[in-house]
Amino acid sequence: MGRRPSFGPLIADISHWFGKRRGIAIAVAASGNYLAGAIWPVLLAGVLQQQGWRAVYFYLALIVVVGVFPLALMLRRRVSAAATARANAVSQANADRAKMSPRLLQGLLVLAGLGCCVAMSMPQVHLVSMCVDMGFGPAVGTQMLSVMLMGGVASRLVSGFIADRLGGVRTLLIGSTLQCLALFLYLPFDGMVSLYVVSLIFGLSQGGIVPSYALIVREYLPAKEAGARVGFVIMATIIGMALGGWMSGWIYDVTGSYQMAFLNGIAWNLMNMAIMLGLLLRSRQGGRPVAIPA
Repeated sequence: MGRRPSFGPLIADISHWFGKRRGIAIAVAASGNYLAGAIWPVLLAGVLQQQGWRAVYFYLALIVVVGVFPLALMLRRRVSAAATARANAVSQANADRAKMSPRLLQGLLVLAGLGCCVAMSMPQVHLVSMCVDMGFGPAVGTQMLSVMLMGGVASRLVSGFIADRLGGVRTLLIGSTLQCLALFLYLPFDGMVSLYVVSLIFGLSQGGIVPSYALIVREYLPAKEAGARVGFVIMATIIGMALGGWMSGWIYDVTGSYQMAFLNGIAWNLMNMAIMLGLLLRSRQGGRPVAIPA
């Protein structure tokens, strides 16, 4: 829960401190929530069984207060004016090459974030209930979710290295394409072992998508606007997760089919891919993006 208000500002802040290694820096910072999602369900499983979900929420809130607040005080330093000026020069040059207004780019990123996270939410939100309906039980579903999120940690780190070489747009397009392929794998496979494997593949495919939005904002928009613009896009991804979670459940209630819910997610994923492909083609028409200074 603690990541909801702090994730966007954290990603925006860390993006100011790195140039050529900005991708892996953001990826490391963004991996924390996936790592937490893989660890806490397992560590608190006993609390859930013995004391109920209210106790789980209480302990999580206590951990946030005790851990996050003191750590946040260590991030109060500001980046030098010279580093900010260099970053602004790069983002302005890239924006000129793409011939795209900040408002248009922001709107496209919001739509893309909505689309990718509606798709992403289907397995992440409904995997446990799907396992229960299939007769595997909630414990198996929780383990699959942990496997998926651990795969997401690895994916985010690898995507960070890729982004430092290919840029945010290409990295996001790669991740979105792989996520779409992984969603297709949920359609034919319904065995326990196969679902473990598919969940791992899904985690390995999509972990780098959300951090890539912060990279794109920093590559094309002024540094002084990073907090607001990154936060706005992250908000769109969270809305996408909420909308997708509700929409998938509604589709299942109406059709009785998880496959239809997966197909809905695939359709939203294709919208994300189309937006990123269009942004990539438009950027390439103006020439190769300017490299980020060290």
